[in-house]
Amino acid sequence: MAKYLLVGPSWVGDMVMAQSLFITIKNQDKDAIIDVIGPNWSLPILARMPQVRNAIALPTAHGEWSLKTRKALGASLQNEHYDQSIVLPRSWKSALVPFFAKIKHRIGFHGEQRYFLLNERRKLDKSILNQTVKRFVSLGVNKSEAYPPKQLPDPSLQVDTENQAELYKKLELSQRPAIAMMPGAEFGPSKQWPLSHFRETAQHFIQEGYQVWVLGGPKDIEEGNEITKNLGEFAFNLCGKTQLIDTVDLLAAAEKAISNDSGLMHIAAAVGTHVHAIYGSTSELFTPPLTEKSTIHNLHLECSPCFKRQCPLGHTNCQNNLLPKDVITAVSNPKTRINPSD
Repeated sequence: MAKYLLVGPSWVGDMVMAQSLFITIKNQDKDAIIDVIGPNWSLPILARMPQVRNAIALPTAHGEWSLKTRKALGASLQNEHYDQSIVLPRSWKSALVPFFAKIKHRIGFHGEQRYFLLNERRKLDKSILNQTVKRFVSLGVNKSEAYPPKQLPDPSLQVDTENQAELYKKLELSQRPAIAMMPGAEFGPSKQWPLSHFRETAQHFIQEGYQVWVLGGPKDIEEGNEITKNLGEFAFNLCGKTQLIDTVDLLAAAEKAISNDSGLMHIAAAVGTHVHAIYGSTSELFTPPLTEKSTIHNLHLECSPCFKRQCPLGHTNCQNNLLPKDVITAVSNPKTRINPSD
């Protein structure tokens, strides 16, 4: 039985995908103990992963150095006597806590001159480890077997049905089948399907007998209002009205989800909801929804994927030219794989 301390990523989608690594470790050693360090927001998500014993908060803001805080946290973990640490981020500061915790075996990819912080530094061959999940899982298998990982288990988050039922009451949701929409994209506007397209799609499915939930954080409230305004009693703007962990339970209750390439897309995939994932400036080849129940919408324009936060050509045609009718057709006929309109 080995005892692991993992340093998790800072983004919602990446933390969900990291569960594939946790599952891999437990598949190799069912008695393995896994503790994970992550941002405060990630603790409830990690609590829905049965492979994780303890979720440990790193009380720093995203990108913050906080050497003193990291040193104190590492020192506080020395008594745990971890056998091994795996550091998923490639930054210098992310490797500090395991170093200060005096963990003998510390694994991670080469990056930012972490020579003395990590004592097993692995080369990241992006041509082979061409997906985020492959990179994560490769760090949890024997080095000779790491390129590429032979098995990539899908994330699977536990659902709290009691909280789910309470949310239905609290938010006064309908008993109609639900379609969840996630219009936000923390990365930038190049990843966002137009709000007018979401609105047209929402209007169609409400007329077809569905209720529509727009999910997101406080930053997405105005966007949710724009989608749901004047669409009637079955259009719910839930942005800012729920906690991140609530979206796990709501997405599990939804029949389908329509989403930009975002963290909520990965949560929907991890609770078994059929995901309609919209790509443009990013690629499903790199960060796909990790589920068999998915439909990918991507025009595959010559200029995409550019991986830019804003369209460098100023038109964002990779999003604008993906028409609502194409997404509506695919959602209505889940067994059909269609080519978007030219």
